[in-house]
Amino acid sequence: MEQGRTADRSLYQALKAYGDTDFYPYHMPGHKRNPQAGEMAEYYGLDITEIDGFDNLHHAEGLIKEAQERAGRLYGAEETYYLVNGSTCGILASIMAVTGQGDEILISRNCHKSVYHAAIMQGLALHYYYPKVIEEYDIYDGADAEEIKRFLDRYPNSRAVVITSPTYEGILSDVEEIAQAVHERNKILIVDEAHGAHLKNAAVAAGADLVIHSLHKTLPAMTQTALLHVNGKRVDRGRLRRYLAMLQTSSPSYVLMASMDSCIRYLEEQGEERFAFYQRQYDIFIRRVSACNHIRVGKAENISGGGYAFAGWDIGKLVISVKGTSMSGRQLYDILRDEYHLQMEMAANSYVLAMMTIMDTEEGWKRLADAILRIDARIKEKGKAGREARRNRTGSGKTDWKNTAPEKRMTPAQAFHSPQEELPFMESAGRTAADFIVPYPPGIPLLAPGEVISEDLLKEIQGSIEAGLQVYGIRETGSIPVTVEKPLSD
Repeated sequence: MEQGRTADRSLYQALKAYGDTDFYPYHMPGHKRNPQAGEMAEYYGLDITEIDGFDNLHHAEGLIKEAQERAGRLYGAEETYYLVNGSTCGILASIMAVTGQGDEILISRNCHKSVYHAAIMQGLALHYYYPKVIEEYDIYDGADAEEIKRFLDRYPNSRAVVITSPTYEGILSDVEEIAQAVHERNKILIVDEAHGAHLKNAAVAAGADLVIHSLHKTLPAMTQTALLHVNGKRVDRGRLRRYLAMLQTSSPSYVLMASMDSCIRYLEEQGEERFAFYQRQYDIFIRRVSACNHIRVGKAENISGGGYAFAGWDIGKLVISVKGTSMSGRQLYDILRDEYHLQMEMAANSYVLAMMTIMDTEEGWKRLADAILRIDARIKEKGKAGREARRNRTGSGKTDWKNTAPEKRMTPAQAFHSPQEELPFMESAGRTAADFIVPYPPGIPLLAPGEVISEDLLKEIQGSIEAGLQVYGIRETGSIPVTVEKPLSD
């Protein structure tokens, strides 16, 4: 008997059917599908290991191979891999597959921390592209193809380019234009599209070589589920598969893989209807909140000039701004949670971020709109300064990072592996950072390992703390790690 091998059967259906048979598990996992195995025993019936008939993620030939191919067809990719360690695994594998030890790579400074971790693991020399700040909303712009060209011409030994599109706040880059610029220089383009799995084939169709999607972020799939798509001949796929096998667990969760397969099938069968509903609810929501006098929900058409590079704004990322008013983003976040029982994704100094997906209900959209309208009625502007901010949509106080890039004294890997000590962060000027210093939001490092700590950056860190932002990298004692060895030459 070949359990689970039916072309039209989903992975979930195969697991469910096998759980209903009389096969006894003389193998892992240790719960043995026993209904008396604790309070979560009801979920163990679907949890198996690589047994006959259920394929192997690292050598997919049957059910899992078919499921990955199904995902690839949906997204228009030549080849697609399931990721059970999240998008982080896909980013690590992608960068490591296209670089060697000590290579150079160009990345957008607002990349996810896993990009930096890959650089440490490969000992890469990083060159940074710094996105602009969209002043109206205090969020970061997309990547600019012309800037990418200039950086690649300045650093011709860069093996690849890594960008994030959409950003955490939903700003989309012109990936097609960037891909053309990158490929003209015979480089590889990696797009972290973790927050854009619902955009279907945006970066894939635009010509990126490697695209990473987090299914769980914006689609009906379990946390930790993601996809890695590959196109073209620039990527050594054998090398990529070796890194995936190295970086992913050797005991992948069949429950997570079944969730991915279920998600893809759902999109195939009901995606068109759900996306149409999603768009209708967004349109209704925007019409309602447009009556606000103070609160603004970010839209691309409301951004005036500035020479920004973005190509659009994902409607699922609602940047709900109170900039220039008597209320802070943190206050708005707390009111929405405590008074209206609406849990936002995160709070920034001047806005909160709500994430919406095709699975949000009409009630969910309506409750948020109702709450925003009620809160707006009790907000006041900050006098003349607030009115000016609202009229001009400027004066965010953000730094132009392109003019303040920290001096690099070591590569991230050199600093990471160097002997370290801790100093009070306000006494660390002139030393080399041994860890990341990251105010959150927006999550872009003020300092990366190997960079020199300046007085200006210390003031920026202090300002972030005083603004109530979380600053990762500063210990509870108020100290930060620095290297103890002498600066290394470039």
